[in-house]
Amino acid sequence: MVTILIEAAVESLEAALAAAQGGAHRLELCTELAHGGTTPDLQLLRSCRSQLAIPIFVLVRPRAGDFLYTDAEHRTMLEQIRRAKDTGAHGIVTGALNAAHQVAKDRTTELVDAARPLPVTFHRAFDACRDLPASLEQLIELGVNRLLTSGGAATAAEGAEQIRALVVQAKGRIVILAGGGITPDNVPRVVHETGAREVHFSVKHAEKVRGVVRALHRRPD
Repeated sequence: MVTILIEAAVESLEAALAAAQGGAHRLELCTELAHGGTTPDLQLLRSCRSQLAIPIFVLVRPRAGDFLYTDAEHRTMLEQIRRAKDTGAHGIVTGALNAAHQVAKDRTTELVDAARPLPVTFHRAFDACRDLPASLEQLIELGVNRLLTSGGAATAAEGAEQIRALVVQAKGRIVILAGGGITPDNVPRVVHETGAREVHFSVKHAEKVRGVVRALHRRPD
């Protein structure tokens, strides 16, 4: 059976410890999850790094709302990436769009360059793009390592068909991370229908992760 990697989005040390205890393989550290997530405080990253062995990816998003950023906000993002790297992040999660609802090519290039050598995940800003296949090719060209997506739908379960198309299109050139409304009840179907080998969901308690782990172990290949 193929192992499905579990990434847990967490906004506190308690949630991070619970996610790891439940069986998560990687964390996305953020704050304001109720509003889609924003950049966490560095002290939280330090605390998590000191107490956890699993990789910690840090969300770099200066505010909630849309993904069209001002020059000042973009500079803030570059500085947030630098600080996260210096504090021991294992990866960066970020993204930016332009007014045409396309990947902001120049700014994304700068974000990716600032993050190196850390891997970069382009987050669900992607789901607001007008042309998902074209945007995927752009992210591959820009050297993004991973894409978090619900297939342009409200949840990964609803966007499963589109996620599968993206997995097929990617051909292993970029990792497709299925996220959005993942639960123990729907994760076997999402994995089966999309072909994704990584899933992402928010976590506050260990039992949610354990439920997903159990569901994945019961799934047919």
